[in-house]
Amino acid sequence: MQIPLFNTVLSWILKKRKYQVDMFLHHPIEVQNEILYELLSEAKDSHIGLKYNFKNIRSYKSFAKNVPIQQYESIEPLIERNRMGEQNVFWSSKIQWFAKSSGTTNAKSKFIPVSDEALNDCHIKAGKDMLCLFINNNEDTEIFKGKGLRLGGSSAVYEDNDTYFGDLSAIIIENMPFWADFSSAPSQKTALMSEWETKMEAIINETIKEDITSLVGVPSWMLVLLNRVLEVTGKNNILEVWPNLEVYFHGGVNFKPYREQYERLIPKKDFRYYETYNASEGFFAIQDQNDSDELLLMLDYGIYYEFIPMNKFKGENSVAIPLKEVELGKSYALVITTNSGLWRYLIGDTIKFTNLQPHRIKITGRTKHFINVFGEELVIENTEDALETACRKTNASITDYTVAPIFMNEEHSGGHEWLIEFKKDPECMEDFTMYLDEALKSINSDYEAKRYMNMTINMPRVHKAEKGLFYNWLKTKNKLGGQHKVPRLSNQRVYLEELLVMYQS
Repeated sequence: MQIPLFNTVLSWILKKRKYQVDMFLHHPIEVQNEILYELLSEAKDSHIGLKYNFKNIRSYKSFAKNVPIQQYESIEPLIERNRMGEQNVFWSSKIQWFAKSSGTTNAKSKFIPVSDEALNDCHIKAGKDMLCLFINNNEDTEIFKGKGLRLGGSSAVYEDNDTYFGDLSAIIIENMPFWADFSSAPSQKTALMSEWETKMEAIINETIKEDITSLVGVPSWMLVLLNRVLEVTGKNNILEVWPNLEVYFHGGVNFKPYREQYERLIPKKDFRYYETYNASEGFFAIQDQNDSDELLLMLDYGIYYEFIPMNKFKGENSVAIPLKEVELGKSYALVITTNSGLWRYLIGDTIKFTNLQPHRIKITGRTKHFINVFGEELVIENTEDALETACRKTNASITDYTVAPIFMNEEHSGGHEWLIEFKKDPECMEDFTMYLDEALKSINSDYEAKRYMNMTINMPRVHKAEKGLFYNWLKTKNKLGGQHKVPRLSNQRVYLEELLVMYQS
């Protein structure tokens, strides 16, 4: 097929999808209810379906009553049975793919089941929708005249007991539709290389002569790649390498700490940034408007959503609510039921709704990634907003950071200890710390109350890390690239202590 004709046909197909999106925009509750009953019907004869009597569930109320909320540790034995070759455990169709995900809270690997339905009707469908929403908002786009640079995970796909596991991005690349090869770079062989640093160089060698018009990947790792491209080419900015670059589709970590660096690397006023929200367990939301920080919750991917109000969060013992009961501005833990057989699965992310017609969200953090040692209820959204303020006021920018508590004792109050790697150092570290503290107090009233006269929490203790510290720390754990990321907040000091040992040495 000739490339120009192919791109015209592809653009037309993607635009048609917008009519289907409009269906769940106008009938969100009906679409979600239909998905729930389809999932229950599909899995009614599976081990899980028989255990929880799916055949007799006729309402959301009975679904919530019959099926418990579960985290990974609770369903791991069933997943292991599936990985050993047993089928029809929690889903009717054969499951051979497992997305390996260690996350940041467990050293032990998780193996998330990925059915063919989830691949086609969720993950790959979402990739098309990402393009669909962009081209519908930008009618004059020419991204299909060039290629999209995809920066996926660092692991290849491995076989074990007639099942396959690897990074989700590697699994998706293995199952990509034929047309993706026409429009993507690097080659599948390079994209699936397992050694991160070798792969990085191979990607650069393959793509610097290509006409790259879009970027897809996690901001922290894409930044490493783009800076390396400039080193190799000797160019001043990325547009000198890829002049037709139009859009960057990003997700995985909050983009705010990185935006200024991207704007310097890609100095183009009408360049677009589109955020996505996906995980090994599913693809959940996509930015559907230019220049927005809200994400449209995608309601027809074979995923049924529930939400736990964070002020009532009790882990697996929580009470969830359906989509029709959510309220604006409240923080919720996300619970999903999927076409891979995850039933009322507590994924660990927290979100809030910014709009209910249609349902748009923002990601606020993780149920396990917060600091509440002193009742301050500090979440990632707080720290990243405060960092943005402190950086702006001190002309700084950051690469990575982590925060942990300083536990109080008889001699002193508690506090928070920060380790920050700066891309551009603050003009004055003392001012930076002061602005950081002031911003946190203005954002979080609980933090402000605990900071009053240093009675419970002292001024933050901030260390300036050497360049490359977090990269080298991840490298020691074999976690370079892909979805691996630095844990931002923790109620314990394990990560921080490991990093401080490297920092001090």
